[in-house]
Amino acid sequence: MREFSEQEIVRREKLKEIEKYCNPYPERYEITHSLKEASALADETKDVRVAGRIVFMRKMGKLSFIRLRDIEGDLQVSIKIDLVGEEKYNFFKTLVDVGDFIGASGEIFTTHTGEKTLRADSFEFLGKALKPLPEKFHGVTDPELCYRNRYLDLIMNEDTRKRFLLKYKFIKEVRRYLEDLGYIEIETPVLSNKASGALAKPFIAHHNALDIDVYLRIAPETYLKRAIVGGFTKVFEFARCFRNEGIDSTHLQDFTMLEGYGAYLNYKDNMKLMEDMLKTVIKKVFGSLEVKIGDKVIDFSKKWETVTFRAVLLKYVDIDIMEFDNKEKLLNEINRRGIVLDTDADLNTIGYGNLIDVLYKKVARPYMIEPVFLTEHPISLSPLARANDDNKELTDRFQLVINGAEIINGYSELVEPAEQQKRLEEQAKLNAGGDEEAMMMDMDYIEAMEVGMPPISGWGIGIDRVIQVLTDTPNIKDNVLFPLMRPEDK
Repeated sequence: MREFSEQEIVRREKLKEIEKYCNPYPERYEITHSLKEASALADETKDVRVAGRIVFMRKMGKLSFIRLRDIEGDLQVSIKIDLVGEEKYNFFKTLVDVGDFIGASGEIFTTHTGEKTLRADSFEFLGKALKPLPEKFHGVTDPELCYRNRYLDLIMNEDTRKRFLLKYKFIKEVRRYLEDLGYIEIETPVLSNKASGALAKPFIAHHNALDIDVYLRIAPETYLKRAIVGGFTKVFEFARCFRNEGIDSTHLQDFTMLEGYGAYLNYKDNMKLMEDMLKTVIKKVFGSLEVKIGDKVIDFSKKWETVTFRAVLLKYVDIDIMEFDNKEKLLNEINRRGIVLDTDADLNTIGYGNLIDVLYKKVARPYMIEPVFLTEHPISLSPLARANDDNKELTDRFQLVINGAEIINGYSELVEPAEQQKRLEEQAKLNAGGDEEAMMMDMDYIEAMEVGMPPISGWGIGIDRVIQVLTDTPNIKDNVLFPLMRPEDK
């Protein structure tokens, strides 16, 4: 049986008393303005109706003040016995608590301290909080409590409310930008027969009705390309993706990925597109192209630099991947230098491309602060990317790195079915040999390619990651409303 605190017991007793006066959980309340809108109204604006949660209360003899809050704003409300009546005022003083919901109507005025206030001539009780909110001056500061009880974090912490509003404004502006360029938002499957579209370990589930094992989507890529085969020329999707890999401050197993593809484009076209898109959206969301991240101010207005994968490794660790051109050579050189790589993967089973990627993430990426496009990735690292015409060992691919984090991956896509089948067969061998991040063979996708693909270039953006970078939050969970957590009893 549940045990209640003294405050919770008192609130439940108040609920019983409220039921004698009114329905404590009414169906609706008609408002004329949000709290944010009401706080911007001119004095003497009448018949204003607002509603919200009480987050502060100062009860006095014949005049009391409360503060109402929602996700976008606060508004002070004055409740005076002469205006609402003695019975209603006594109801408020004895039965209403911080955390409860109230609807109020009246006239806007400004107090002598300069605070915009609604002078209520009536109010309605809209919902009882049976649990008290955290103390005002302590708020919610424990990170784990914030993740497990995001609703408390949102109620008590203004920075959290601002961050999530910024995130959804960012998404809105990206969507508007793409749609204005003729991109169409579509949906692709979350459950599929093959884990494809990225190098990652998948989640496996069982489909009872079909009696088959299925994979949760690790990326929407191959289905977005199928749409191109079907005649779409510009598509995108905000896709929830799932990768059964380790947790750290910049990685989650379920996250929001934005992917887009354009027919008749190459990766250089999309580098220009992504630079313009992010500059446009950052300016709209932040009001400036100079964004303070940690102790640095990053100026996004400059032309973004482009460097090759080979040049980056030469710069930061003086290893030439053209010289150490297979896994054995590269792994021996890494061991000879005593470089300890940060990975849970077995270095003896992962492919050459993955080994290069792990090395780069250790020795180079953390030091890449200004926006920079990384290009000329080894082909073994990019099984779905088009080989460069001049050097078949490299791909027409780019990554955008900002403040040591990968923000965007983009490619000129491989559209030749025979070559794609060959690469997927190589990936399938690695997968069978123990590389759980290697891709599986997907003949359905090969058959779609055989119907015919135009030239295609695509890109993917980790939305939670880019917001983490731009808002300088220490953990990617800070940018996910309801991150998955281990149960407290485990």
